Amino acid sequence: MKWTILAAALVLVSSASAAQTSGTAVALVTAEQQNMLVAVELSSGKVLRRVSLPADPQNLAVGDRAVVAVSTRAGAVTLLDERLRILKVFRGFADPHIVAVSRSRRLAYVTDDGRGELVVIGLRARRIIDRVFVGAGAHHMAVSPSGSRLWIALGEHASAISIVDLSRPSRPRLLRRFSPGFVAHDLTFSPDGRRVWVTSGVGDSVHILDAHTGKQSFAVSVGAAPQHVAFAGHGFAFVTSGYSSRITKIAPRTGRVLATARTPYGSFNLSASLNTRAVVTTSLMSGRVTEFDTNLHRLSSVKAARAARAVALTVWPSPQRARKINGVPASRTGPRHLSVEAAWPKTNRSPMRDQEGFRRAISSLMIFGGRPSASSRS
Repeated sequence: MKWTILAAALVLVSSASAAQTSGTAVALVTAEQQNMLVAVELSSGKVLRRVSLPADPQNLAVGDRAVVAVSTRAGAVTLLDERLRILKVFRGFADPHIVAVSRSRRLAYVTDDGRGELVVIGLRARRIIDRVFVGAGAHHMAVSPSGSRLWIALGEHASAISIVDLSRPSRPRLLRRFSPGFVAHDLTFSPDGRRVWVTSGVGDSVHILDAHTGKQSFAVSVGAAPQHVAFAGHGFAFVTSGYSSRITKIAPRTGRVLATARTPYGSFNLSASLNTRAVVTTSLMSGRVTEFDTNLHRLSSVKAARAARAVALTVWPSPQRARKINGVPASRTGPRHLSVEAAWPKTNRSPMRDQEGFRRAISSLMIFGGRPSASSRS
């Protein structure tokens, strides 16, 4: 599957003048039972590359010229380049779990549950810049669209949430903690930053909180123990219930359920973001990666691993163009990472397969830039 794309508009390249190239849509998936990062071509399901990681790789994020993978049991965080070559392994974490990137994509934030710390890693410097105590059990987190705030759930089943100031992104500062009044699991800011959608991991509801006051605006029933939320299309919310084998599309202002679809059992994680026309889930139970459009029509489903946890979407350039860009042999080239903030066209075809849509997506990214998106689960 080949596209004509503007390579300089990818997350890894920010120049406004772009040359044309061709590429292949790839999903990066953490295979925790196999201790690997797996690169899978979405259209064919073919495994393009496997990279060994420290034990129990669970979550990952794509930053500026880097992929960051967190291995919980090994207490390690691995930094890879855009060709999936390991650059550095940070060890000595007590219980690292979740990783997110800053708005600039030059910093990675990692929660170390065991120490209750938020750890800041400079992706260009390849070093730990700061550590700050945010509360015992620091786990899932969400960066606000402005990049100025970070909410952290203190535990996989949290009774408290920490709010962190990121006005100096490399020097986070704890502002306060509060109790949401229910058991919290994961958090996601709405596209306008005014609300935070919080899953519980118990019960059957996702809770929508005011980002300023922390008070609940409303709740929506979506299925057993809802895990994660992402926004796509025209700001629609998508929520997974892996135990109910269900994904739900919700109108963000009213909380009205607009559509539901079945997912492979154990599809806890999802990847999507504002202005995309694709929603991708991963199954921890079956290892399947499933792609939907924003109307929740299933587009594809492939088995990527024995257990597929986190997923990030990338584009790998053609060997010829990659050789010209990178100055290295074609056999050594690897992926260029696509921000899922890109604007996919309205189509019933797979957004990851639409050539014209991809060009529009990249043009949008060039003009407006991209914000970090979350692909997480625990």
